[in-house]
Amino acid sequence: MSLTLISEDNPFQGLIADSNDDPGLLQLRYEKHRTCRNKQQREKILAEDFSGWTLDEILMRLDGPGKEEGFLDPRNCLVIWARPPSHIRDLISFVQSELKDAAPSLWFMPPENQHITVLEVAHSLTETQIEDLIQILQSSTNITPAQILEHAIAHKTRLLKPMVSFDSAALALSFVPAAGECSAERSEGHNDNYTYHHLRRDIFDMVRQTNVPVASRYSVPSAHVTIARFITHEGFLVNGTHPGQLDHSRVKLLVDKIGGINEKLKSVYWPQPDGTNPEAGEWVVGQDKGLVIRRGRLWYGGGEDV
Repeated sequence: MSLTLISEDNPFQGLIADSNDDPGLLQLRYEKHRTCRNKQQREKILAEDFSGWTLDEILMRLDGPGKEEGFLDPRNCLVIWARPPSHIRDLISFVQSELKDAAPSLWFMPPENQHITVLEVAHSLTETQIEDLIQILQSSTNITPAQILEHAIAHKTRLLKPMVSFDSAALALSFVPAAGECSAERSEGHNDNYTYHHLRRDIFDMVRQTNVPVASRYSVPSAHVTIARFITHEGFLVNGTHPGQLDHSRVKLLVDKIGGINEKLKSVYWPQPDGTNPEAGEWVVGQDKGLVIRRGRLWYGGGEDV
């Protein structure tokens, strides 16, 4: 059951309305978004004029080849996350291990920092500005932070069909909302009419009802955990006659490796033709501890709980 009051400018409601509130159509929109984006990025990265990865310059200074002692990320944020359960962390570990074989110079998100962003409330602000927002949030009498955190427990949503999504800057393990696929969760009487996209919509409204302004950068149909970022071109450059030049054959090896990983994921972790749905590839959002309100320098999974 969703909130009775939905903001007219809620950016998540439009997709629900366009999909006639149909979980199957919502899943298709999420699937189309990630599939088309992977295709687009593959063509861009494999093109002859591709000049190299988009390196994360701040992460390089924090934990990379250009590490600077004492450097602090200037970007402070306020977000609402869901943490992946242990079996999804195990899946991410498997994917990261596979990627490392093809690109050992990648920066990999540590298990304790992994998350999915249900809602980005504010980003790239000062500590003082974030503190002001937290004071508004914690003093709210309309909706309390506890209600926000527990909403995912009372409104269970499932994510399925893990797949590696990528661009020239980072890689993520992405999912799509469930749409009636068989599982142990459904055998307990749960249905998928209330999807992960409904959860995002309602969390947006709940935060707005605390009088905290929401300044999220995106509301695209995506459910992803960032698992790796590019912080160097090491391993992707020509040796010998043209030092420093991008080696397109090595770039292609990584892109092909991603394709191979996705084939493995589809064959082992996706719902199968016989109707079975492997629990190892299913994520019930917030199933362990609900959601997490997080503040601070959290671009790479850090920060602290509110």
